[in-house]
Amino acid sequence: MVKKLKILIVDDCKVMQAVIRRTLQLANIHMDIVDTADNGKSGLIKLKKNGYDLLVLDVNMPVMDGMELIYQVKNDSSLANMPVLIVSAESNEGRKKTLSGLGAGFVHKPFTPEILREEILKIARGLVKPI
Repeated sequence: MVKKLKILIVDDCKVMQAVIRRTLQLANIHMDIVDTADNGKSGLIKLKKNGYDLLVLDVNMPVMDGMELIYQVKNDSSLANMPVLIVSAESNEGRKKTLSGLGAGFVHKPFTPEILREEILKIARGLVKPI
């Protein structure tokens, strides 16, 4: 049986949160719970309070951006092994390289269910089964 994932989507745009959630469904990602947060600070609070299997986030957000959130996650021993997928319109190659060096997957907006699924398969280390 395929594990149903607990996923946290952190993006300051409610429409994009809904698009990511729907695209995960279309990508046939088995989800138990999908929570959202509007910025990295509230996302970090939810991460520490609830156990998630996958973190999906944007880079450019107010209060705490995605870069800082990833640093916080990777430096917290209880969160450090969590798969992180960045879904962003970020085009700065230096920032993208830095994020990749932190072990995060990257999907450029706009994206398809197939691209999203392929990147999740790369980073989720056995949590998601190939179709």
